[in-house]
Amino acid sequence: MANQTITAVFSSVAEAEAASRDLAMKIGGVRGSIFTSQSGTNDLGTLGIAGTDRATLEEAIRRGHAVLSATIPAGQFNTAADVIEAAGAIDIDAQEAEWRKSGWTGAADATAARPATSVGTPAAAAPSRGAATDALASGREESIPLVEERLRIGKRETAHGRVRVRSYVVETPVEEQVSLHSEHVQVDRRAVDRPVTGAEALFQDRTIEATESAEEAVVAKEARVREEVVIRKTAEDTTKTVKDTVRRTEVEVEDERGATRPAPGTGRNPGA
Repeated sequence: MANQTITAVFSSVAEAEAASRDLAMKIGGVRGSIFTSQSGTNDLGTLGIAGTDRATLEEAIRRGHAVLSATIPAGQFNTAADVIEAAGAIDIDAQEAEWRKSGWTGAADATAARPATSVGTPAAAAPSRGAATDALASGREESIPLVEERLRIGKRETAHGRVRVRSYVVETPVEEQVSLHSEHVQVDRRAVDRPVTGAEALFQDRTIEATESAEEAVVAKEARVREEVVIRKTAEDTTKTVKDTVRRTEVEVEDERGATRPAPGTGRNPGA
């Protein structure tokens, strides 16, 4: 949202300066320009205001009033308007009507007025009550587009991190005890001196065999599942409230045949 310029008329320079200080206190960074007929060489042309509005402000200065103009940050205009009104700003539309009743005709009288001057710190100004006005020729029409922003909400997928599970082999030395059985054959010769008995088979071929044996450890491995790691991915839908601001163009119709009134749906008059 772009900055807006607010312009107000005060009965005296002191009141305008007090309003400028109040604006700076209530809205940080605001710098106002005060226009009076007392000094300087710059006139209201620095504000970019022309036509009837320019003539009205110059007539106010010619009659001893002071004009305050300040650039207001986006979204702070209503606050600035409240500060200006509380500081005693003049109802310039009512004042203009009284001048006209007393014979003032507008731009023709303002041409001969002494150039207004700016005292204080100038601000980056923009038209407040309206830009330069083009006369509409008979048989033609002009249109002012009223633009309105609409909020469109889309979706996009964003990554919020990744989970990686990796399995790997770890070799761990182990020990077990096992009991092994073994059999051994021993052959001994010993001296004997005894008589032969009839039970003994003598002078015959004879063979006796004895086998040695021993148990040895046999290692076998069996793989068994001891634990499982389960990876699961779930999904959920949530509703989120998205807040933002949208802009739209309003229009004010100033009918000099009667009272000034805003067009349907418009807000406050930035130049009031």
